[in-house]
Amino acid sequence: MTGNFEAVIGLEVHAELKTATKIFCSCSTAFGAEPNTQVCPVCSGFPGMLPVLNREVVNIAIKAGLAMNSDIPPVCKFDRKNYFYPDSPKAYQISQFDQPVCVGGYLDIELDGVTKRIGITRAHMEEDAGKLVHQGDISTTTFSLVDLNRCGVPLLEIVSEPDMRSAREARAYAEKLRSILLFAGVSDCRMQEGSLRFDANVSVRPRGQQEFGTRTETKNLNSFSALERAVEYEIRRQIEAIEDGERIIQETRTWDEEKGVTRAMRSKEEAHDYRYFPEPDLPPIHIDDAWRERIRAAMPELPDAARERLVRECGLPEYDAGVLTVTPDSLKFFDEARQLGGDPKALSNWMMGELNRLLNLNAMELEDCKITPVHLTDMLKMMESGQISGKMAKTVFEEMFATGHPPQQVVEEKGMAQISDADSLWPIIAEAVAANPKALEDYKNGKQKAFGSFVGQIMKATKGQANPAMVNELLKQYLDGGNV
Repeated sequence: MTGNFEAVIGLEVHAELKTATKIFCSCSTAFGAEPNTQVCPVCSGFPGMLPVLNREVVNIAIKAGLAMNSDIPPVCKFDRKNYFYPDSPKAYQISQFDQPVCVGGYLDIELDGVTKRIGITRAHMEEDAGKLVHQGDISTTTFSLVDLNRCGVPLLEIVSEPDMRSAREARAYAEKLRSILLFAGVSDCRMQEGSLRFDANVSVRPRGQQEFGTRTETKNLNSFSALERAVEYEIRRQIEAIEDGERIIQETRTWDEEKGVTRAMRSKEEAHDYRYFPEPDLPPIHIDDAWRERIRAAMPELPDAARERLVRECGLPEYDAGVLTVTPDSLKFFDEARQLGGDPKALSNWMMGELNRLLNLNAMELEDCKITPVHLTDMLKMMESGQISGKMAKTVFEEMFATGHPPQQVVEEKGMAQISDADSLWPIIAEAVAANPKALEDYKNGKQKAFGSFVGQIMKATKGQANPAMVNELLKQYLDGGNV
């Protein structure tokens, strides 16, 4: 795609932290409240109001840093980042400039069987801005409304090194980072609610050149698909512009999801444009070894460790283990089902297949799903015992997903119990054979296709409820035992 050019990509990721209250006041961070109902004089920028730091924000930021292999310096501080915009009522944002809470770090991504390490420059705490609600589209907007509920919601901005060279790598990094933040309990990462957002810095350069090209920043990408498509488009756009003799302008751009293009918004600001200076109302934060190690000791299992455990203890393929450790909810579901006696590979197949299909089809998260680990393991046991066939199991699974009923109840209500009783099957077999003399003659002449024809007739007669293995065994006995 890039020909004689190489893309250079870095991501800035904004993650809303999982706290009950905002970073500098006691207002709720709950999503979905009526506009401007979760505000107070502090987060709405009244003159003279003083911020009070939420200690839990620092705890979570340290936890995120440890999960990303970052260093946690003994001292960090807050700074004022000055800019005027309608959704920032103070006309500045409290952020961190030269002494962030997390320094350095990395995470490993895997694409096409190859592992690549992506460096992390830093991660810093800051407060989120409000939200503008525009009336009409771009051409017909007459006014905009401001919702300050999001003002002061704690953010962690995670800045990567420019180590990615393709849109696929950028997506893989974003997916891996989301997984780590979820497992660590740092953020709920609900992109549809804006709690995880990506800014993509993209430049291109001739292959072999060490110097970076001029970069653009595409802001507020809120899905993995949007991130990948926006980066792909921007790489293409820049290469075509350079080949046409144009100069790339350092600017901030936005992604038009409907048209699949990026659009210029404004010239890209530099650090000096924000006139950073230390926040006078907040003292530096001193993080001693005891504080840092207390959080390290309470760290949960992270995705890489969980994946290795599933391969080692359950004998799962690397691919299966990777899918099951995308979110902590999927790992928890699998672990609970396995403890109930479910076969690891069978559980993995159903979770990766039918469960993921239905979740995607209904745009649903696993935590909101009505199927439980008990339901799945009980259904698998019914398959193993011959109570239901594999084909029936798919119908049972869909009904469990829709209703939350256990498999036994679904089978009873739908009259789906598999017929595994020889006394019930013998007359059906005899009737099928008697009704198909041509197939019988073909079978006697050595044509094995005729056997399959009889099986099909029997399954049709029992509405698919006959145990296929038993049908095959009894039919062979009937045909070869001198009964016809």
